[in-house]
Amino acid sequence: MADQIIGKLSTTTFVFRGYNITNMGRTPELLSHPRFGGYVAKRLEQCGQIASDVLHRPIDLLGRVSRGEETDLDSYCDAIALIMAVEMAQVDILQQEYDVHLANAQYLMGYSLGELTALVAGGCLTLEDALTIPLSLSNDIAKLAPTCTLAVIFCRKSTLSAHTVHHVCQEINAEGAGLIGISAVLSPNSLIVIGEQDTTTRLQARLQEGISDRVYLKKNPHKWPPMHTPIVWREHINSRAALLMSQMKSGFTAPKPPVLSLVTGQCSYTDSNVRDLICQWVDKPQHLWQAVYHTLSSGTETLIHLGPEPNIVPATYSRLAENVEAQVKASISTRALSTLVYRPWLNALIGERAYLLRAPTIKQTNLETWLLDEAT
Repeated sequence: MADQIIGKLSTTTFVFRGYNITNMGRTPELLSHPRFGGYVAKRLEQCGQIASDVLHRPIDLLGRVSRGEETDLDSYCDAIALIMAVEMAQVDILQQEYDVHLANAQYLMGYSLGELTALVAGGCLTLEDALTIPLSLSNDIAKLAPTCTLAVIFCRKSTLSAHTVHHVCQEINAEGAGLIGISAVLSPNSLIVIGEQDTTTRLQARLQEGISDRVYLKKNPHKWPPMHTPIVWREHINSRAALLMSQMKSGFTAPKPPVLSLVTGQCSYTDSNVRDLICQWVDKPQHLWQAVYHTLSSGTETLIHLGPEPNIVPATYSRLAENVEAQVKASISTRALSTLVYRPWLNALIGERAYLLRAPTIKQTNLETWLLDEAT
């Protein structure tokens, strides 16, 4: 039955989600499921115990899920442990119930917190080590959120250079009236930024001065922990994370399969640089666009999204596929174009970005939905 969603593991990438405003998804249904509930309960209890030990107070994830009690910014630490527990439970279900072993996949990939879970699933980090890092710093990270605004900044017609945006962010930071930074590069024309006070508005105005196309700013109404930005420097989160990681017992083995890191946009983890990359993961942007292009150019055919209610990565691939289809609709069929990009002569003529034409052919599956609606 797993072949229905996966096909060939050698061309399948498993994607782990990160923190969001809602983090429960359909986990209560999985917990009460007669076939899958035991796996979910075991991981909730395990991660709840790890969180309790790290934070020195009771963290009852199993009770939270049983009650259907959603997390919020005040329970940020619970959200971290909940997400990782659910993702690992889904890995267990794949392996034990469907004989699908992630070690045989093409890549593992994770957005934000999901990258740490990918390193656990790839046998690089222990679950305890991976959870201890963000949990130990979670209260101080959440404490930074009230003065911050998360926003998507984008152009509709022109590219929006991450280098340019970063440069303007540095200029704003130098003025001493609030920090701002890129948190994720979503596409060549859209980025997520997080800034203190009115810095996101000032960023839009500065960029508009030098760009002929209109620069749009869409502010998120919720408060977000400012991960992957320089704002975490205020609480020395990056240096404290490095100190914590120096005491990790794991992290001396390269993940298998390779983890496609959003720190670099490449499969960069080795047996000796895990701590260095995770330290960059704390305060450097998520290079989602580079990772997306890497999957397209290396032959990925299927994406399996793990965790409760995956959102940003499936939306990114879907949006790209829609844009590509709209662009080529008037000329030649998308199916024909997706096969042509493998031909060296065409690649030389069109350029390496021809691989983007494969986007509409990528098959995406939300594992949570599949398990509850299809597998049973």
